[in-house]
Amino acid sequence: MNTIQVQRKASTIDALELSLVGMPRPEAGAGECIVEVVSAGVNPSDVKATLGLMPHAVWPRTPGRDYAGVVIDGPGQLIGQQVWGSGGELGIRRDGTHGKYLRIGAEAVRAKPHAISLIEAGAVGVPFITAYEGLRRAGMPKAGDVVLVAGGNGKVGQATIQIATALGARVFAVERKSEPYRGHASSAVRMIDASREAIAEVVRDETGGHGADIVYNTVGSPYFEQANLAMAIGATQIFISTIEKPVPFDIFAFYRGQHTYVGVDTLAMDSQACAKILDALAPMFAAGQLKPFPVLPDYTYALADAKDAYRAVLQGAPERVVLTP
Repeated sequence: MNTIQVQRKASTIDALELSLVGMPRPEAGAGECIVEVVSAGVNPSDVKATLGLMPHAVWPRTPGRDYAGVVIDGPGQLIGQQVWGSGGELGIRRDGTHGKYLRIGAEAVRAKPHAISLIEAGAVGVPFITAYEGLRRAGMPKAGDVVLVAGGNGKVGQATIQIATALGARVFAVERKSEPYRGHASSAVRMIDASREAIAEVVRDETGGHGADIVYNTVGSPYFEQANLAMAIGATQIFISTIEKPVPFDIFAFYRGQHTYVGVDTLAMDSQACAKILDALAPMFAAGQLKPFPVLPDYTYALADAKDAYRAVLQGAPERVVLTP
């Protein structure tokens, strides 16, 4: 088999010691299965881990959190199934998905929806799991709720918008400049140009003063103040990232607004926890309410070109980057 191995930390992609290693095909142990990987998304966290920015990452190891493929060894009822999955431990604390085969606990494996291809299924993982977990902890949007997504055209932003509009929410989305929404949605998305529009004013003016019931802030500090001002009474704001760690915080406005802050770190969610979220998402994909990200040829890489794939993600590729072992 071929697998990517990262030998040690590096300060840049060019300095990264990334090897394509030939190894025997693994055999499933008790309670395990072996997945022949067809598609494995490349996430920013995968690249950060290869560069030594995840302090709990082990060395050497195979990177990668997301996958889709076919079970070739393990419990009889799973053999031949087309499956998908993700896990915060994969590619960080143990070998991950950027190789031809993945050894994983059988309890974490899930059949992928028939409505999406294996190539597409391997690119769903982290963005949709992150989006769903944040919305779940915020109580999930209901029909008629107002949801504000900061970083709406990012992959987590797009996944959040898909889920929120599928559930009947009204969505506002923020980007740094004027641009249309690039993803799938079940209803219209009001894009806000942060370079010339005051985010909170737009949301309040266009909701009759109500504001946003849920704010999914995928960017963090740059939108923190405006996002707070946009929050309705009893609203929740979700954080998954930031640029600046300290931010101004008005405690009075926080408790008078009866607000809640939620932090989501999917690196702390193992493959079984991610599988439970895929259980919730699968019917929505099967029904066509959710759509996988497009997987385009220009953003699809062989294992031998993994360094180019990681570089593309680090440079902010606008499309989902996928390895196809």
